[in-house]
Amino acid sequence: MDLSELKLVTASNIIKLRTGAGMTQAELGAALNYSDKTISKWERGEAIPDAYVLTQMAEIFGVSVDMLLSSHDKWQPAPDPDAVPDRSYSVSMIIAVAVIGVWTLALTAFVALWLVGIIRWQIFVVALPISILTYLVLICVFGKRRHLQYVIAVFVFSLFLTVYLLFLQSNPWQIFLICVLAEVLVFLSCNIKKRPRFLQKKSKQKESNV
Repeated sequence: MDLSELKLVTASNIIKLRTGAGMTQAELGAALNYSDKTISKWERGEAIPDAYVLTQMAEIFGVSVDMLLSSHDKWQPAPDPDAVPDRSYSVSMIIAVAVIGVWTLALTAFVALWLVGIIRWQIFVVALPISILTYLVLICVFGKRRHLQYVIAVFVFSLFLTVYLLFLQSNPWQIFLICVLAEVLVFLSCNIKKRPRFLQKKSKQKESNV
């Protein structure tokens, strides 16, 4: 096995072990005292860690150094975080068309009822959470989840606002007390992160030594 092939094999193993442990490149870099840029370079097969780093990495993942250097499957390069994705269509435009489509249907229903003498402004109230839900589903489908927790929070708020506006005559302002707790629950739930396995092992070792 020549050096270039060894780099690719090691890169594939690092990617598989890191993702399997639920770690980000930054977390692995912190455990090895390297930057995430260096981890990314290793995972793209542009360089290979030295013997000491390989030993540290093997200890973190609970494998042997030989396993890190041995071929197990076909190598696939790690995605470059700075690379621009090659898409033949605009995700933003698809999402915009879907959301505007919801409001177009709501307006069509409103005008149709208006023509027969029925005014139902509540149609737009119901269209609000539906359009936000449509947006939420599409950003999940297309993997644009950067601000997901905020979109979920807005969707939850829109549900409470819809209930309030539909029952405006009874002025049920108390439901917003529940809304506050629901929003807190959304942000806490969205920030639950899987603990890396090497931290779990260290925690168990500390507990056994006590």
